[in-house]
Amino acid sequence: QVQLVESGGGLVQAGASLRLSCAASGRTFGNYHMGWFRQAPGKEREFVAAIRRSSSIYYADSVKGRFTISRDNAQNTVYLQMNSLKPEDAAVYYCAATDRSGTYSSVGFYVYWGQGTQVTVSS
Repeated sequence: QVQLVESGGGLVQAGASLRLSCAASGRTFGNYHMGWFRQAPGKEREFVAAIRRSSSIYYADSVKGRFTISRDNAQNTVYLQMNSLKPEDAAVYYCAATDRSGTYSSVGFYVYWGQGTQVTVSS
């Protein structure tokens, strides 16, 4: 089991930046694949970015070039640096973890989820 707690969300203007953090429990964080997802009102949860335990990194096309995912295994933390934010980026952002095999962009790949942090972007 792993517990995940997101932080860093807030209200920003379009073009601004935010850094989200996800703190994880346990001594085996380095063995988990980690992902970030987001969900806007009335929409399904969608993939944003993932970083495998091998450190391979993947991004949704909608955020590629603007967002950066990273992890610090010594601190049991995964980050999402979000630059050049757009109004369409507004959503609740969730971090997720798994030690399963599967598809990095699939919600079903992940076993553990945080409670989410709200990101609001005004134009």
